[in-house]
Amino acid sequence: MNHPDDMVRVSEPLSVQQKPRRRGPSMADVARIAGVSGQTVSRVVNGHSNVDESTRTRVLAAMSKVGYRPNNAARALRLGRFGNIGVIMFTLSSFGNMRTLDEIAMAASDENYSLTLIPVRRPSQTDVTKAFARLNKQAVDGVIIVIETSLIDTTAVHWPAGLPVVVIDAGADLPHPIVDTDQALGARLATEHLLELGHSTVWHVSGPPNSYSANRRRQSWHDTLVRHGSPVPPVIDGNWSPDSGYQAGLMLAQKPEVTAVFTANDQMALGVLRAMHEAGRRVPAEVSLVGFDDMAESRNFWPPLTTVRQNFEGVGRRSVDMLIEGIRNGTGGAWVGSNVLVPTQLVLRNSTGAPPAAV
Repeated sequence: MNHPDDMVRVSEPLSVQQKPRRRGPSMADVARIAGVSGQTVSRVVNGHSNVDESTRTRVLAAMSKVGYRPNNAARALRLGRFGNIGVIMFTLSSFGNMRTLDEIAMAASDENYSLTLIPVRRPSQTDVTKAFARLNKQAVDGVIIVIETSLIDTTAVHWPAGLPVVVIDAGADLPHPIVDTDQALGARLATEHLLELGHSTVWHVSGPPNSYSANRRRQSWHDTLVRHGSPVPPVIDGNWSPDSGYQAGLMLAQKPEVTAVFTANDQMALGVLRAMHEAGRRVPAEVSLVGFDDMAESRNFWPPLTTVRQNFEGVGRRSVDMLIEGIRNGTGGAWVGSNVLVPTQLVLRNSTGAPPAAV
């Protein structure tokens, strides 16, 4: 008779016992099949360029054959980096933002970084703070913000500690490096071009009053007129859209004294062109027009649009270069890099000419 304290041990059938976990293919397996060193496999896995193409092809084929996949999490823990850049962006619909984002993606890819994009519905400190929190969960090495910080209270944003940040198109004094187009230079070039053609003054269709870019262009237009001793007409505010440019153009077309117009972007210039055509004001015989951005479509406006070219690609690539510099140098959130202004240039087409009285 069994004692009550005796325990009967029953072994589970072999079919339900936990089987030893099979080791997955390793870097050493890949090296053996490819006939190279483990260091060479590591170079290929990490995207280094100091591997000849035939060797790279052989290593990739061996990885495919054995089913080897790099353990990114382990490599991140070992190196202290995740190979991932976060981007916080307000509005994906604008021409400039999409061109900039495209170049950020290409530049990051060139440096073997992936992107995590967090769009925000409103350019508010709350939404930006929430975006940072989401990116922290995604394990990013640094963040690029594509938001006009003049639209938010930057002092209320919870900037992440120990994380490099670069801001594009900003209007505030921040503890982070800023990359921007030289808005003032572009507006000065546009205004001076029209004055040099003989126009007595230049009217301006501006972007929204709360936009840093619009304000910089408007201020430069104003200062250029004052510097040349020209009258300063009242500003007409638009909202970047062709419709707002059209409404501004209807007003300007009714003023015989208007012979030159500088719009703060090409889309509003398109609306002004339509209004001038409908009113019978010939461009450029009676009214000259300059835009800003150099959209691909602007060369196909009628007439083709003289405009200021923004180097969105240069802004995107420079922001990635600066961010990676901060990541590699381990400068973290305390990093204060140099602010960069990317130059603009005037592109001359057929929408500008001498005023009627000077022909």
